[in-house]
Amino acid sequence: MNLENDFERIIIQFHEQKNYHNHLKIFTLLQQNNYPIPRTEELSQPLEDIHAVATTEASVQVEMPVVVGKRKQVSDQSCTSDKEIIERLLEKYKSFKTPSETGVIVWIEVWVQEVNSVNEITSDFDMDIYVTELWLDQALRYEDMNPCKYNLSLNSEIMMHIWKPNTVFINSKSAHIHKSPFANVFLMIYPNGTVWLNYRVQVKGPCLMDFTSFPMDEQSCLLTLESFNYNLQEVDMRWTNATAPLSLMKEKIVLPDFILTKYGTYLKHEMYPAGIWNELTMTFTFTRRYGWYIFQAYIPTYLTIFISWISFCLGPKMIPARTMLGVNSLLALTFQFGNIMRNLPRVSYIKALDVWMLSCLTFVFCSLLELAVIGSMGAMSEAAAMRAASSNPAASPSPSSVVNSPKICRHDVPQDSPHGFRSTYSTCSNHTDPRMRKKLLLTHSGNVIAGTTNERRHSSVYSQHERMLLLDAPDEPLTRHWFPFARLLRNHEPWTTDRIDRLSIMMFPSLFTIFNIVYWGYYLSRAN
Repeated sequence: MNLENDFERIIIQFHEQKNYHNHLKIFTLLQQNNYPIPRTEELSQPLEDIHAVATTEASVQVEMPVVVGKRKQVSDQSCTSDKEIIERLLEKYKSFKTPSETGVIVWIEVWVQEVNSVNEITSDFDMDIYVTELWLDQALRYEDMNPCKYNLSLNSEIMMHIWKPNTVFINSKSAHIHKSPFANVFLMIYPNGTVWLNYRVQVKGPCLMDFTSFPMDEQSCLLTLESFNYNLQEVDMRWTNATAPLSLMKEKIVLPDFILTKYGTYLKHEMYPAGIWNELTMTFTFTRRYGWYIFQAYIPTYLTIFISWISFCLGPKMIPARTMLGVNSLLALTFQFGNIMRNLPRVSYIKALDVWMLSCLTFVFCSLLELAVIGSMGAMSEAAAMRAASSNPAASPSPSSVVNSPKICRHDVPQDSPHGFRSTYSTCSNHTDPRMRKKLLLTHSGNVIAGTTNERRHSSVYSQHERMLLLDAPDEPLTRHWFPFARLLRNHEPWTTDRIDRLSIMMFPSLFTIFNIVYWGYYLSRAN
Protein backbone atom coordinates (compact mmCIF):
# COMPACT_ATOMS: atom_id res chain seq x y z
CA MET A 1 0.00 0.00 0.00
CA ASN A 2 1.21 3.42 -0.84
CA LEU A 3 0.04 4.83 2.50
CA GLU A 4 1.87 2.19 4.44
CA ASN A 5 4.98 2.81 2.39
CA ASP A 6 4.80 6.52 3.14
CA PHE A 7 4.35 5.83 6.82
CA GLU A 8 7.32 3.49 6.87
CA ARG A 9 9.46 6.00 5.02
CA ILE A 10 8.71 8.79 7.52
CA ILE A 11 9.38 6.52 10.48
CA ILE A 12 12.70 5.44 8.99
CA GLN A 13 13.63 9.07 8.36
CA PHE A 14 13.03 10.11 11.96
CA HIS A 15 14.80 7.02 13.25
CA GLU A 16 17.86 7.94 11.24
CA GLN A 17 17.81 11.53 12.57
CA LYS A 18 17.26 10.31 16.15
CA ASN A 19 14.69 13.08 16.49
CA TYR A 20 11.89 11.35 18.34
CA HIS A 21 10.37 14.45 19.88
CA ASN A 22 9.68 16.47 16.77
CA HIS A 23 7.04 14.18 15.24
CA LEU A 24 4.36 16.68 14.30
CA LYS A 25 4.58 15.71 10.62
CA ILE A 26 3.94 12.05 11.47
CA PHE A 27 0.89 12.90 13.53
CA THR A 28 -0.48 15.12 10.80
CA LEU A 29 -0.04 12.43 8.17
CA LEU A 30 -1.64 9.75 10.33
CA GLN A 31 -4.63 11.93 11.20
CA GLN A 32 -5.28 12.82 7.59
CA ASN A 33 -5.44 9.12 6.66
CA ASN A 34 -7.35 7.94 9.75
CA TYR A 35 -4.35 6.07 11.15
CA PRO A 36 -4.18 5.66 14.93
CA ILE A 37 -1.69 7.97 16.63
CA PRO A 38 1.28 6.12 18.16
CA ARG A 39 2.42 7.19 21.61
CA THR A 40 5.67 9.03 22.06
CA GLU A 41 7.43 6.10 23.68
CA GLU A 42 6.49 3.92 20.70
CA LEU A 43 8.74 5.98 18.45
CA SER A 44 11.73 4.45 20.19
CA GLN A 45 10.55 0.91 19.41
CA PRO A 46 11.78 -1.00 16.36
CA LEU A 47 10.17 -0.11 13.08
CA GLU A 48 8.44 -3.47 12.73
CA ASP A 49 6.69 -3.14 16.12
CA ILE A 50 5.47 0.39 15.37
CA HIS A 51 4.12 -0.69 12.00
CA ALA A 52 2.41 -3.69 13.58
CA VAL A 53 0.73 -1.59 16.24
CA ALA A 54 -0.41 0.99 13.72
CA THR A 55 -1.78 -1.69 11.36
CA THR A 56 -3.60 -3.54 14.11
CA GLU A 57 -5.24 -0.42 15.52
CA ALA A 58 -6.20 0.69 12.02
CA SER A 59 -8.07 -2.57 11.44
CA VAL A 60 -10.23 -2.08 14.51
CA GLN A 61 -10.58 1.69 14.47
CA VAL A 62 -14.31 1.49 13.77
CA GLU A 63 -14.82 -0.47 16.97
CA MET A 64 -12.81 2.05 19.08
CA PRO A 65 -14.34 5.54 18.82
CA VAL A 66 -12.36 6.74 21.80
CA VAL A 67 -9.30 6.88 19.59
CA VAL A 68 -10.58 10.15 18.19
CA GLY A 69 -10.39 11.69 21.63
CA LYS A 70 -6.90 10.39 22.06
CA ARG A 71 -5.92 11.84 18.75
CA LYS A 72 -7.04 15.32 19.83
CA GLN A 73 -5.29 15.09 23.16
CA VAL A 74 -2.03 13.94 21.66
CA SER A 75 -2.32 16.53 18.91
CA ASP A 76 -2.51 19.34 21.51
CA GLN A 77 0.68 18.00 23.04
CA SER A 78 2.53 17.82 19.76
CA CYS A 79 4.37 21.17 20.26
CA THR A 80 7.68 21.29 22.07
CA SER A 81 7.59 22.43 25.68
CA ASP A 82 9.81 25.13 27.16
CA LYS A 83 11.69 22.59 29.22
CA GLU A 84 12.57 20.49 26.23
CA ILE A 85 13.63 23.52 24.22
CA ILE A 86 15.91 24.78 27.00
CA GLU A 87 17.45 21.37 27.48
CA ARG A 88 18.14 21.00 23.82
CA LEU A 89 19.46 24.56 23.46
CA LEU A 90 21.86 24.26 26.37
CA GLU A 91 22.95 20.74 25.55
CA LYS A 92 25.78 21.85 23.28
CA TYR A 93 25.79 25.59 24.06
CA LYS A 94 29.10 27.29 24.91
CA SER A 95 28.56 30.36 27.07
CA PHE A 96 32.13 31.59 26.58
CA LYS A 97 31.77 31.80 22.81
CA THR A 98 30.69 35.06 21.19
CA PRO A 99 27.46 34.57 19.20
CA SER A 100 29.03 35.96 16.05
CA GLU A 101 32.60 36.00 14.81
CA THR A 102 32.03 39.39 13.16
CA GLY A 103 30.75 41.05 16.33
CA VAL A 104 27.46 41.40 18.16
CA ILE A 105 25.31 44.52 18.26
CA VAL A 106 23.84 45.05 21.73
CA TRP A 107 20.98 47.56 22.00
CA ILE A 108 20.62 49.33 25.36
CA GLU A 109 17.55 50.97 26.87
CA VAL A 110 17.22 52.43 30.39
CA TRP A 111 14.12 53.24 32.42
CA VAL A 112 14.53 55.47 35.48
CA GLN A 113 12.30 54.24 38.27
CA GLU A 114 13.33 56.60 41.07
CA VAL A 115 16.08 58.97 42.14
CA ASN A 116 16.71 58.34 45.82
CA SER A 117 19.11 61.13 46.74
CA VAL A 118 21.63 63.71 45.59
CA ASN A 119 24.43 64.18 48.11
CA GLU A 120 26.50 67.37 47.97
CA ILE A 121 29.02 66.18 50.57
CA THR A 122 30.02 63.02 48.68
CA SER A 123 29.22 64.45 45.20
CA ASP A 124 27.08 61.53 44.05
CA PHE A 125 23.49 60.50 43.42
CA ASP A 126 21.60 57.28 44.04
CA MET A 127 18.87 55.91 41.77
CA ASP A 128 16.92 52.77 40.82
CA ILE A 129 16.83 51.95 37.12
CA TYR A 130 15.80 49.18 34.73
CA VAL A 131 18.45 48.24 32.17
CA THR A 132 17.33 46.42 29.01
CA GLU A 133 19.76 44.68 26.67
CA LEU A 134 18.88 43.06 23.35
CA TRP A 135 21.15 41.05 21.07
CA LEU A 136 20.90 38.21 18.56
CA ASP A 137 22.36 34.80 19.39
CA GLN A 138 21.98 32.30 16.56
CA ALA A 139 22.89 29.45 18.89
CA LEU A 140 19.63 30.03 20.78
CA ARG A 141 17.30 29.78 17.79
CA TYR A 142 14.43 27.33 18.20
CA GLU A 143 12.11 28.18 15.33
CA ASP A 144 12.47 24.69 13.91
CA MET A 145 11.52 23.02 17.20
CA ASN A 146 7.83 23.84 16.89
CA PRO A 147 7.62 25.69 20.22
CA CYS A 148 4.36 25.82 22.13
CA LYS A 149 4.87 29.51 22.91
CA TYR A 150 6.12 32.40 20.89
CA ASN A 151 8.83 33.23 23.44
CA LEU A 152 10.58 31.75 26.44
CA SER A 153 10.37 33.68 29.73
CA LEU A 154 13.20 32.56 31.98
CA ASN A 155 14.82 33.54 35.27
CA SER A 156 18.31 34.44 36.40
CA GLU A 157 19.43 30.81 36.68
CA ILE A 158 19.30 30.35 32.92
CA MET A 159 21.14 33.65 32.48
CA MET A 160 24.22 32.10 34.07
CA HIS A 161 24.40 29.49 31.29
CA ILE A 162 24.24 31.75 28.22
CA TRP A 163 26.57 34.33 26.73
CA LYS A 164 26.19 37.91 27.97
CA PRO A 165 27.88 41.18 26.94
CA ASN A 166 28.93 41.80 30.57
CA THR A 167 27.61 45.35 30.71
CA VAL A 168 28.90 47.39 33.65
CA PHE A 169 28.56 50.92 35.01
CA ILE A 170 32.13 51.92 34.42
CA ASN A 171 32.01 55.09 36.59
CA SER A 172 29.67 53.95 39.36
CA LYS A 173 30.62 54.01 43.01
CA SER A 174 28.40 51.03 43.75
CA ALA A 175 25.78 48.97 41.95
CA HIS A 176 23.79 45.85 42.75
CA ILE A 177 20.80 44.00 41.36
CA HIS A 178 17.75 44.18 43.58
CA LYS A 179 16.76 41.04 45.46
CA SER A 180 13.23 41.45 46.73
CA PRO A 181 13.18 38.63 47.66
CA PHE A 182 14.87 37.06 44.62
CA ALA A 183 17.06 38.56 41.93
CA ASN A 184 15.10 41.03 39.79
CA VAL A 185 16.25 39.64 36.45
CA PHE A 186 14.01 39.03 33.45
CA LEU A 187 15.25 36.91 30.54
CA MET A 188 13.29 36.29 27.36
CA ILE A 189 14.42 34.36 24.28
CA TYR A 190 12.55 34.66 20.98
CA PRO A 191 12.39 31.88 18.37
CA ASN A 192 14.80 33.66 16.04
CA GLY A 193 17.47 33.79 18.77
CA THR A 194 16.88 37.35 20.00
CA VAL A 195 17.75 37.64 23.69
CA TRP A 196 16.02 40.23 25.85
CA LEU A 197 17.68 40.75 29.22
CA ASN A 198 16.23 43.17 31.77
CA TYR A 199 17.33 43.76 35.35
CA ARG A 200 16.56 46.28 38.09
CA VAL A 201 19.63 47.93 39.57
CA GLN A 202 20.34 50.33 42.39
CA VAL A 203 23.34 52.36 41.31
CA LYS A 204 25.28 55.24 42.83
CA GLY A 205 27.04 57.47 40.33
CA PRO A 206 29.21 60.61 40.45
CA CYS A 207 28.07 64.21 40.08
CA LEU A 208 30.05 67.16 38.78
CA MET A 209 29.23 69.56 41.59
CA ASP A 210 29.57 73.32 41.02
CA PHE A 211 28.40 75.53 43.90
CA THR A 212 29.20 78.89 42.35
CA SER A 213 25.51 79.84 42.20
CA PHE A 214 24.47 78.01 45.38
CA PRO A 215 21.60 77.92 46.32
CA MET A 216 20.38 78.86 42.81
CA ASP A 217 22.57 76.17 41.25
CA GLU A 218 22.22 73.19 38.90
CA GLN A 219 24.14 69.95 39.30
CA SER A 220 25.03 67.48 36.55
CA CYS A 221 25.38 63.74 37.20
CA LEU A 222 26.61 61.01 34.85
CA LEU A 223 26.30 57.24 34.43
CA THR A 224 28.33 55.40 31.80
CA LEU A 225 27.69 51.89 30.45
CA GLU A 226 30.14 49.74 28.54
CA SER A 227 31.06 46.10 28.02
CA PHE A 228 33.75 45.17 30.49
CA ASN A 229 35.22 42.22 28.56
CA TYR A 230 34.60 42.89 24.88
CA ASN A 231 35.88 45.74 22.74
CA LEU A 232 34.17 47.28 19.74
CA GLN A 233 35.22 44.50 17.37
CA GLU A 234 33.41 41.91 19.48
CA VAL A 235 30.53 43.86 21.04
CA ASP A 236 29.09 47.02 19.52
CA MET A 237 26.95 48.63 22.21
CA ARG A 238 24.43 51.19 21.01
CA TRP A 239 21.46 53.11 22.33
CA THR A 240 18.19 51.71 21.04
CA ASN A 241 16.62 53.65 18.19
CA ALA A 242 13.22 51.98 18.24
CA THR A 243 12.16 53.88 21.37
CA ALA A 244 13.61 56.58 23.60
CA PRO A 245 16.91 55.24 24.97
CA LEU A 246 16.34 56.90 28.35
CA SER A 247 12.88 57.43 29.81
CA LEU A 248 11.25 58.12 33.17
CA MET A 249 8.73 55.77 34.73
CA LYS A 250 7.25 58.76 36.60
CA GLU A 251 5.95 62.00 35.17
CA LYS A 252 8.25 64.08 37.36
CA ILE A 253 11.04 63.19 39.77
CA VAL A 254 11.17 65.61 42.71
CA LEU A 255 13.46 65.43 45.72
CA PRO A 256 13.38 67.58 48.88
CA ASP A 257 16.32 69.66 47.59
CA PHE A 258 16.32 69.00 43.85
CA ILE A 259 14.09 68.43 40.86
CA LEU A 260 15.17 66.50 37.77
CA THR A 261 14.85 69.02 34.95
CA LYS A 262 16.89 67.55 32.08
CA TYR A 263 18.21 64.16 31.05
CA GLY A 264 19.77 62.74 27.91
CA THR A 265 22.17 60.24 26.37
CA TYR A 266 25.20 60.24 24.13
CA LEU A 267 27.71 57.71 22.80
CA LYS A 268 31.44 58.08 22.43
CA HIS A 269 34.41 55.88 21.57
CA GLU A 270 37.00 55.43 24.28
CA MET A 271 40.52 54.28 23.48
CA TYR A 272 42.14 51.71 25.78
CA PRO A 273 45.36 49.72 25.36
CA ALA A 274 43.24 46.66 24.53
CA GLY A 275 41.26 48.44 21.82
CA ILE A 276 38.30 50.77 21.36
CA TRP A 277 35.20 50.53 23.52
CA ASN A 278 31.78 52.10 23.03
CA GLU A 279 30.72 54.10 26.08
CA LEU A 280 27.04 54.87 26.54
CA THR A 281 26.57 57.83 28.89
CA MET A 282 23.42 59.09 30.60
CA THR A 283 23.31 62.69 31.83
CA PHE A 284 20.98 63.99 34.54
CA THR A 285 20.61 67.67 35.44
CA PHE A 286 19.17 68.49 38.85
CA THR A 287 18.00 72.03 39.67
CA ARG A 288 18.05 72.99 43.33
CA ARG A 289 14.82 73.99 45.01
CA TYR A 290 16.00 77.06 46.94
CA GLY A 291 12.75 77.76 48.78
CA TRP A 292 14.17 76.22 51.95
CA TYR A 293 17.15 78.57 51.84
CA ILE A 294 14.88 81.58 51.33
CA PHE A 295 13.10 80.83 54.61
CA GLN A 296 16.11 79.57 56.55
CA ALA A 297 18.86 81.90 55.36
CA TYR A 298 17.71 84.95 53.43
CA ILE A 299 14.64 86.07 55.39
CA PRO A 300 16.38 85.75 58.82
CA THR A 301 19.32 87.78 57.54
CA TYR A 302 16.95 90.45 56.25
CA LEU A 303 15.41 90.72 59.71
CA THR A 304 18.84 90.80 61.35
CA ILE A 305 19.97 93.63 59.09
CA PHE A 306 16.80 95.62 59.77
CA ILE A 307 17.22 95.17 63.52
CA SER A 308 20.80 96.45 63.34
CA TRP A 309 19.51 99.70 61.85
CA ILE A 310 17.38 100.42 64.92
CA SER A 311 20.53 101.54 66.74
CA PHE A 312 20.71 104.62 64.50
CA CYS A 313 17.45 105.87 66.05
CA LEU A 314 18.44 105.41 69.69
CA GLY A 315 20.65 108.51 69.92
CA PRO A 316 24.30 109.00 70.88
CA LYS A 317 23.70 108.50 74.60
CA MET A 318 22.37 104.90 74.26
CA ILE A 319 25.78 103.38 73.68
CA PRO A 320 25.26 100.19 75.79
CA ALA A 321 21.95 99.34 74.13
CA ARG A 322 23.29 100.04 70.65
CA THR A 323 26.37 97.93 71.33
CA MET A 324 24.31 94.97 72.50
CA LEU A 325 22.05 95.28 69.45
CA GLY A 326 24.95 95.33 66.99
CA VAL A 327 26.86 92.48 68.63
CA ASN A 328 23.78 90.27 68.80
CA SER A 329 23.08 90.91 65.13
CA LEU A 330 26.64 89.98 64.25
CA LEU A 331 26.49 86.77 66.28
CA ALA A 332 23.13 85.80 64.77
CA LEU A 333 24.47 86.17 61.23
CA THR A 334 27.61 84.20 62.08
CA PHE A 335 25.56 81.37 63.56
CA GLN A 336 23.24 81.23 60.55
CA PHE A 337 26.17 81.20 58.17
CA GLY A 338 27.91 78.36 59.99
CA ASN A 339 24.73 76.30 60.25
CA ILE A 340 24.19 76.40 56.48
CA MET A 341 27.82 75.87 55.50
CA ARG A 342 28.01 72.80 57.73
CA ASN A 343 25.94 70.82 55.20
CA LEU A 344 28.10 71.78 52.21
CA PRO A 345 31.51 70.55 51.06
CA ARG A 346 34.57 72.67 51.71
CA VAL A 347 35.21 74.32 48.38
CA SER A 348 37.83 76.96 47.64
CA TYR A 349 35.70 79.32 45.56
CA ILE A 350 33.04 81.86 46.47
CA LYS A 351 29.42 80.75 46.44
CA ALA A 352 26.38 82.96 46.00
CA LEU A 353 25.39 82.38 49.61
CA ASP A 354 28.90 83.36 50.71
CA VAL A 355 28.53 86.67 48.91
CA TRP A 356 25.19 87.27 50.61
CA MET A 357 26.24 86.35 54.14
CA LEU A 358 29.57 88.17 53.98
CA SER A 359 27.88 91.29 52.63
CA CYS A 360 25.31 91.19 55.42
CA LEU A 361 28.08 90.73 57.97
CA THR A 362 29.81 93.74 56.46
CA PHE A 363 26.70 95.88 56.85
CA VAL A 364 26.34 94.89 60.52
CA PHE A 365 30.04 95.42 61.12
CA CYS A 366 29.86 98.88 59.56
CA SER A 367 26.97 99.75 61.88
CA LEU A 368 29.22 98.81 64.80
CA LEU A 369 31.97 100.99 63.36
CA GLU A 370 29.50 103.88 63.15
CA LEU A 371 28.64 103.25 66.78
CA ALA A 372 32.33 103.36 67.68
CA VAL A 373 32.70 106.72 65.92
CA ILE A 374 29.65 108.09 67.75
CA GLY A 375 30.94 106.90 71.10
CA SER A 376 34.40 108.31 70.47
CA MET A 377 33.04 111.71 69.47
CA GLY A 378 30.80 111.83 72.52
CA ALA A 379 33.63 110.93 74.87
CA MET A 380 35.91 113.56 73.35
CA SER A 381 33.23 116.25 73.62
CA GLU A 382 32.52 115.50 77.25
CA ALA A 383 36.22 115.47 78.12
CA ALA A 384 36.78 118.80 76.37
CA ALA A 385 33.79 120.34 78.11
CA MET A 386 35.07 119.26 81.48
CA ARG A 387 38.52 120.70 80.79
CA ALA A 388 37.05 123.99 79.58
CA ALA A 389 34.78 124.26 82.58
CA SER A 390 37.60 123.63 85.02
CA SER A 391 39.96 126.15 83.36
CA ASN A 392 37.41 129.04 82.99
CA PRO A 393 34.46 128.66 85.34
CA ALA A 394 33.12 132.15 84.56
CA ALA A 395 32.86 131.42 80.86
CA SER A 396 30.63 128.41 81.34
CA PRO A 397 27.03 129.04 82.25
CA SER A 398 25.64 126.98 85.02
CA PRO A 399 23.39 124.13 84.08
CA SER A 400 20.51 125.85 85.82
CA SER A 401 20.88 128.92 83.63
CA VAL A 402 20.51 126.82 80.52
CA VAL A 403 17.82 124.52 81.78
CA ASN A 404 15.79 127.39 83.19
CA SER A 405 16.12 129.60 80.11
CA PRO A 406 12.61 130.48 78.99
CA LYS A 407 13.46 130.96 75.35
CA ILE A 408 15.61 129.21 72.79
CA CYS A 409 16.93 131.50 70.10
CA ARG A 410 18.69 130.84 66.81
CA HIS A 411 21.23 133.39 65.57
CA ASP A 412 22.76 133.42 62.11
CA VAL A 413 26.37 134.55 62.36
CA PRO A 414 28.33 135.38 59.20
CA GLN A 415 31.73 133.72 58.81
CA ASP A 416 33.55 137.05 58.25
CA SER A 417 32.58 138.47 61.65
CA PRO A 418 35.56 139.71 63.64
CA HIS A 419 34.70 137.48 66.58
CA GLY A 420 32.41 135.08 64.84
CA PHE A 421 29.39 135.97 66.97
CA ARG A 422 27.71 138.98 65.28
CA SER A 423 24.03 138.25 64.62
CA THR A 424 22.16 139.53 61.65
CA TYR A 425 18.74 138.22 62.72
CA SER A 426 17.34 136.01 65.39
CA THR A 427 14.20 133.97 65.97
CA CYS A 428 13.12 132.81 69.39
CA SER A 429 10.70 130.18 70.57
CA ASN A 430 9.75 128.75 73.90
CA HIS A 431 10.99 125.19 74.64
CA THR A 432 10.03 123.72 77.96
CA ASP A 433 10.83 120.06 77.08
CA PRO A 434 13.50 118.86 79.57
CA ARG A 435 15.03 116.57 76.91
CA MET A 436 15.58 119.57 74.62
CA ARG A 437 17.18 121.53 77.45
CA LYS A 438 19.45 118.60 78.27
CA LYS A 439 20.42 118.34 74.63
CA LEU A 440 21.23 122.05 74.50
CA LEU A 441 23.33 121.79 77.62
CA LEU A 442 25.30 118.79 76.37
CA THR A 443 25.80 120.33 72.96
CA HIS A 444 27.03 123.55 74.53
CA SER A 445 29.56 121.59 76.59
CA GLY A 446 30.78 119.72 73.53
CA ASN A 447 31.29 122.87 71.45
CA VAL A 448 33.29 125.00 73.83
CA ILE A 449 36.48 124.10 72.01
CA ALA A 450 34.96 124.62 68.55
CA GLY A 451 36.36 128.16 68.22
CA THR A 452 39.90 129.41 68.34
CA THR A 453 41.72 130.34 71.51
CA ASN A 454 41.17 134.03 70.80
CA GLU A 455 37.45 133.50 70.36
CA ARG A 456 37.17 131.58 73.62
CA ARG A 457 39.06 134.36 75.38
CA HIS A 458 36.87 137.21 74.11
CA SER A 459 33.50 135.54 73.98
CA SER A 460 30.98 136.04 76.72
CA VAL A 461 28.69 133.48 78.30
CA TYR A 462 25.82 134.61 76.12
CA SER A 463 27.97 134.50 73.00
CA GLN A 464 28.94 130.91 73.82
CA HIS A 465 25.30 130.16 74.41
CA GLU A 466 24.35 131.73 71.09
CA ARG A 467 26.94 129.60 69.31
CA MET A 468 25.56 126.49 71.00
CA LEU A 469 22.07 127.38 69.86
CA LEU A 470 23.35 127.98 66.34
CA LEU A 471 24.86 124.50 66.07
CA ASP A 472 21.80 122.76 67.47
CA ALA A 473 19.21 124.70 65.52
CA PRO A 474 16.92 122.48 63.44
CA ASP A 475 17.72 122.14 59.77
CA GLU A 476 15.42 123.10 56.96
CA PRO A 477 12.98 120.41 55.89
CA LEU A 478 14.59 117.63 53.78
CA THR A 479 11.68 117.65 51.41
CA ARG A 480 13.21 120.63 49.63
CA HIS A 481 15.76 118.30 48.08
CA TRP A 482 14.92 115.28 45.93
CA PHE A 483 17.94 113.36 47.24
CA PRO A 484 18.10 113.03 51.05
CA PHE A 485 21.88 113.09 51.16
CA ALA A 486 22.15 116.44 49.41
CA ARG A 487 21.12 118.51 52.43
CA LEU A 488 23.46 116.67 54.78
CA LEU A 489 26.41 116.63 52.42
CA ARG A 490 26.12 120.30 51.36
CA ASN A 491 25.56 121.53 54.89
CA HIS A 492 28.67 123.24 56.25
CA GLU A 493 27.95 122.65 59.89
CA PRO A 494 30.44 120.50 61.84
CA TRP A 495 30.09 116.69 62.01
CA THR A 496 28.14 115.98 65.15
CA THR A 497 26.86 112.65 66.47
CA ASP A 498 23.29 113.48 65.51
CA ARG A 499 24.31 114.38 62.00
CA ILE A 500 26.22 111.10 61.57
CA ASP A 501 23.20 109.12 62.80
CA ARG A 502 20.89 110.95 60.40
CA LEU A 503 23.24 110.23 57.53
CA SER A 504 23.60 106.55 58.50
CA ILE A 505 19.88 105.90 58.76
CA MET A 506 19.51 106.99 55.14
CA MET A 507 22.76 105.66 53.71
CA PHE A 508 22.65 102.07 55.04
CA PRO A 509 19.17 101.17 53.65
CA SER A 510 19.98 102.80 50.33
CA LEU A 511 23.23 100.87 49.91
CA PHE A 512 21.57 97.62 50.99
CA THR A 513 18.82 98.13 48.42
CA ILE A 514 21.38 98.66 45.67
CA PHE A 515 23.21 95.52 46.77
CA ASN A 516 19.98 93.48 46.61
CA ILE A 517 19.22 94.65 43.09
CA VAL A 518 22.69 93.70 41.86
CA TYR A 519 22.80 90.39 43.77
CA TRP A 520 19.43 88.96 42.78
CA GLY A 521 19.64 90.27 39.24
CA TYR A 522 22.98 88.58 38.63
CA TYR A 523 22.38 85.17 40.23
CA LEU A 524 18.79 84.73 39.05
CA SER A 525 19.90 85.48 35.50
CA ARG A 526 22.57 82.80 35.82
CA ALA A 527 20.03 80.31 37.12
CA ASN A 528 17.70 80.99 34.20
